[in-house]
Amino acid sequence: MVSIASAISSGAAQAAQPMPWQTDLQPAATGIMSEIRWFEEYTLWFLVPIVMLVLGLLVFVIFRFRQSANPNPSRTSHNTLIEVIWTVGPVLILLFFAVPSFQLLTAQYTPEGEPELTIKATGYQWYWGYEYQGDAEEDVSFDSLLLQEGDRADAGKEDMAAYPRLLAVDNEIVVPVDTTVRLLVTAGDVIHSWAMPAFGVKVDAVPGRLNETWFRVDQQGIYYGQCSELCGKDHAYMPIAVHAVSKDKYDAWHAAALENVGDANKQLMAAIEAQRELASAE
Repeated sequence: MVSIASAISSGAAQAAQPMPWQTDLQPAATGIMSEIRWFEEYTLWFLVPIVMLVLGLLVFVIFRFRQSANPNPSRTSHNTLIEVIWTVGPVLILLFFAVPSFQLLTAQYTPEGEPELTIKATGYQWYWGYEYQGDAEEDVSFDSLLLQEGDRADAGKEDMAAYPRLLAVDNEIVVPVDTTVRLLVTAGDVIHSWAMPAFGVKVDAVPGRLNETWFRVDQQGIYYGQCSELCGKDHAYMPIAVHAVSKDKYDAWHAAALENVGDANKQLMAAIEAQRELASAE
């Protein structure tokens, strides 16, 4: 039953996207994002006691040293023990933050093995252009624009849960799961930012500069992000969508995309829908 449910959910192409009234981070789709979520929870074990301690001290000082209860204030201006504590304590806390933080930062810039796929993302006002790097005859390139509401039926993307308003695009990036993907990011006009919360990735796209990051998706589905740099009047209408599929489906998509990206996307959607229907029947 679990495997059937997993197959149905992957076939429905739902993975991670912003949710109404969301206060937590998106579910992790990569190892890096799992570490980021762990680090967030780890820091809370320090931040919550610190906030409670400061609040308690403030309340204590307000009541203990108010004028009516303490008409003759102390003239003490120096206490060696207290000064040592409030100097050494924060230093130790910062060390507990620094060690895992630097380890996480190093992991974010250290791919797991040699990248098996390289994609170049170029930000424009206001859409993204993608190029799959390979041999000259194997290059795949396309633009990814916000999906207009009137185009949903023709694109076969009428499911608002899988293709949410203002986040769905006409052409998603397609990548295989369990594959290290190198992402080269630049811009063609102004500064943009390629951000995918479920991957733990956010990298600026700067004109004339090539920035590099990487990700390795663990689960199939469609993941959504947005440009995270104020880039002009249509900044809010510049979504990012990554479709993670099995390696055999990716190979079939890439072979078809060499001829026509639009047809390749339709074939991929049809294959996923057939898999979903088969899983439902089983």
